[in-house]
Amino acid sequence: MRLAFGDCVFDSDTREVVRGDRAAPLSPKAFALLELLIERRPNAVSKGDIRARLWPDVHVSDANLGNLVVELRAALGDDARKPRVIRTLARFGYAFSAHAVADSGAKASADARRVYRLIWGRREITLEPGENLIGRDREAVVWIDDDSVSRRHARIAIDAAGASIEDLGSRNGTSVGDERIRELTPLRDRDVVRIGPALLRVRILKRTGSTRSLTKERRPR
Repeated sequence: MRLAFGDCVFDSDTREVVRGDRAAPLSPKAFALLELLIERRPNAVSKGDIRARLWPDVHVSDANLGNLVVELRAALGDDARKPRVIRTLARFGYAFSAHAVADSGAKASADARRVYRLIWGRREITLEPGENLIGRDREAVVWIDDDSVSRRHARIAIDAAGASIEDLGSRNGTSVGDERIRELTPLRDRDVVRIGPALLRVRILKRTGSTRSLTKERRPR
């Protein structure tokens, strides 16, 4: 199984993770932890289940698992304060939270021929390759300052397959058109996303090429 997420590619056959153009430095236990979290995504995995998988019939402290998570985050470029890959569930366990797509051999990347934007009233927000958070969190790409919107409400992912949106377990839900979404949903040009009071129109545009220089045609003498 090969999965691409962010700037990483996970390969269960070669037992490695490539970040950018280099292999991420992961110990066998850290790789096994990532593999387990990916297998169970998007569900959370309890600490007990993780210990049973990684240390069968051996008693280990929570510090061992905590150190593995630190190692994993460092290798994947994840931030514990603003996690995008490994989510911590207090007093329970961990979950893989990155948007991942199947990778056929080459690292998945956004289509360079397309520009993805959200139109919100008079605002025009450019969506970057990877994950774009929408919510009440001030660090969100699309910040909606309204009590009906969750802090981490939804995310739009831009990758080689195009644009897709996923609700992040928000209290009031996310709609595309008139339908409340229940799973990862592809987005098309001019789709309207409703989150709380905000109506966000999706625009998927062809990227214009560079301007061709014009030269005067020389007449043969």
